[in-house]
Amino acid sequence: MRNLITDVRGLLVGHAHDSAAATGVTVALFERPTVASVAILGGAPGVRETALLEPEMTVEHVDAIVLSGGSAWGLAAADGVMAHLASQGRGFPIGPLHVPIVPQAILFDLLNGGDKPWAKGGLEAPYRRLGAHAAATAAADFALGTAGAGYGATTANLKGGLGSASARAATGQIVGALVAVNAVGTAQIGDGPHFWAAPYERDSEFGGRGWPAGISAEDLGLRFKGGTGQNTTIAMVATDAVLTKAQCKRLALAAHDGLARALRPSHGALDGDIVFAAATGHSGAPSDAFALTELCATAADVLARAVARGVHAATALPFAGALPAWRDRFGG
Repeated sequence: MRNLITDVRGLLVGHAHDSAAATGVTVALFERPTVASVAILGGAPGVRETALLEPEMTVEHVDAIVLSGGSAWGLAAADGVMAHLASQGRGFPIGPLHVPIVPQAILFDLLNGGDKPWAKGGLEAPYRRLGAHAAATAAADFALGTAGAGYGATTANLKGGLGSASARAATGQIVGALVAVNAVGTAQIGDGPHFWAAPYERDSEFGGRGWPAGISAEDLGLRFKGGTGQNTTIAMVATDAVLTKAQCKRLALAAHDGLARALRPSHGALDGDIVFAAATGHSGAPSDAFALTELCATAADVLARAVARGVHAATALPFAGALPAWRDRFGG
């Protein structure tokens, strides 16, 4: 177990970033067409090809899921991923052709200090190129923190980042999470080093600080970042279980509990908080509703841990006025 979403068999992850622009792309690439769904609970999402993931829609499988920076410009990342998959003969068969199915979600990282001239018009954004590179380099091991879709991510008071975690559910099946933490609020309690996700931590994976001695009313006060549309935490969970699209929808909905446990606040009017859920099918189906609930509870736990790991692993951007990283303030 790597404590990464790639502990789920049938799934690889690739990153690409543009350091000058302080933005990036992360691709979850499935080794075979995979059942997936999505739950969107934030009020300001940016998405592509998510309607087809609803249980009543015809297309049953996806080839990849993309998480990207860049706001709406970032949606071009899926074009690059589609080009890579098409070169491999992957996609939904239509006559002699194949159309890769690549849902995507984006986050807002345009005001983090990076140079993004395309946002002023006249130039092509780099996301198609970044998407193709991320797909071509997908592997079982990948970086956390200031990497991929988390490269330019921030929270209200610290650098955000790309996080992942995994666990074996009581059913014996593996569940993993992948998240780009670009929250309107905070992942840690008050101004201290303690993460809201502390009760779910394993093996000091995000510092081992546990809970503070007490949580004050001031600690519970909301801290907000930026202005309209400058936020969104985008995530996916995956399992090696055999699930239907409707069961994947239930898994995605339950996994949102992990965002609520790890970020304060979450699911706001100006957030695009999104969770994809996928089932690669390498192990058996859950035996009953209680077994499915075990998978759902595990998904929420690993997503909470992944949020904290993403912030804990991040490094600050090299720009004037950039937010500090957790490690800059609190050590290793």
